[in-house]
Amino acid sequence: MQETMIMIRRHTWLTTATICVITLSSVGCAAQHQFGGGAIPDEPPPYEVRQMLADVSPQRVKGYVDTLAGFGTRHTLSDTTSNTRGIGAARRWIKSEFEQFANESGRVGDERMPTYLEPNHYEPDGRRVFKPVDVTNVIAVLPGSMPEAKDRYYYVLGHYDSRASEANDAESDAPGANDDGSGAALVMELARVMSKHKFDSTIVFMTTAGEEQGLLGAKGHVKRAIEAGEDIRAALSNDIVGDPRSPFGGEHEDQIRVFSEGLPINFDERRIRGIRALSSEADSPSRQLARYIAETAAWHGTEVAPMLVDRADRFLRGGDHTPFNEAGYPAVRFTVVEENYNRQHQNVRVEDGVQYGDLPEFVDGEYLAGVARVNLAALAHLANAPSTPTNSRIITARLTPSTTLRWDRSPEPDVAGYEILWRETTSPVWQHAKDVGNVNEVTLDISKDNNFFAVRAYDKDGFRSMAAFPRAARE
Repeated sequence: MQETMIMIRRHTWLTTATICVITLSSVGCAAQHQFGGGAIPDEPPPYEVRQMLADVSPQRVKGYVDTLAGFGTRHTLSDTTSNTRGIGAARRWIKSEFEQFANESGRVGDERMPTYLEPNHYEPDGRRVFKPVDVTNVIAVLPGSMPEAKDRYYYVLGHYDSRASEANDAESDAPGANDDGSGAALVMELARVMSKHKFDSTIVFMTTAGEEQGLLGAKGHVKRAIEAGEDIRAALSNDIVGDPRSPFGGEHEDQIRVFSEGLPINFDERRIRGIRALSSEADSPSRQLARYIAETAAWHGTEVAPMLVDRADRFLRGGDHTPFNEAGYPAVRFTVVEENYNRQHQNVRVEDGVQYGDLPEFVDGEYLAGVARVNLAALAHLANAPSTPTNSRIITARLTPSTTLRWDRSPEPDVAGYEILWRETTSPVWQHAKDVGNVNEVTLDISKDNNFFAVRAYDKDGFRSMAAFPRAARE
């Protein structure tokens, strides 16, 4: 079976984007199919978000990568006492940067961005944890400012630990520039830029440890979030996002892969049967999140464009988005288009004239800043938009050629109305949108048998929610 991916190509911030279908044997663009069609608003995107995008600095993100690589190794079980080498020095430095961003943001009192270390204790497991260890995440939390929205949480994360060729080698140099100094640097830059602004909902900036030992930091944090009843609406995981060069030659400097699961991993057989009944295998919450990321990137005309990949992850690999998916939270993974495995999980060395090792000179600051802007655009829109409408349903009480949709209103006071999205059943992205006003029911002269539908809310500033895919119901 041919592998298919969807590549969103940017033109300008006022135009839509072309969908390109990539197969194993060819690359071609499908008949100038516009990304989302009317799903991308005609008006310019919110000005404040454009200001934030302009504030992202290629020099800063590259500087963060260089500093992280300079700690020699950031193996999860490496030294924690030195101020210059090991994971302890790295996490203290990240926390100090988060604290500086908080101090420079101008936010005080309840609006101040708290920063903290989150240790998760693990005993030896006979595999990749060979001694007792505190796997410590570094976290900054930007509180939401709207009472009705502040308990919604949106995450951006990247792991700051690294490894050499041997998974349990905590002594050798493991600069981890791209895997995943690049993701940690992206999180830090977004914390710096976004901490100066207010958002309706809460944003969590998290650099995790223990990813290379089995996603340990992310697993520990998600367990705590579940116990606390945290309402996590989306998680954007960035892992290996700084080197656009292809091992086959050339570069993919204008693309970043976004992986998303289809069938939710936490669904039981009853809910999977419901998906089969609706043929909604491509409409999971994580898949809607991936589309949302592509829509906001196209609306803002980011120089790096998302390539949507309809898979939870790559073959034989894993990432920190997985614990979020396992808990039922929408989550996606960002990764460069083609990875160079000479530069991942390799001791630093030269063999037969080939440089091995994850070195900082292989990270492109301009490209990494572009990926950061894709993340920032999505986060800013998610955190300022109304909640996704709940109880969305398509009415199937009787045979009719038209389509009736109903939903519960979003609770935020600035909701201005709702839009209906639809697409052909073979389309991977939303092709059309119709503003139906501030109502919670609509009937359209469009066949429900021939199309997929969704509803989204928008507020007075033009921020749109993620799409709510409807279930079938009789009322």
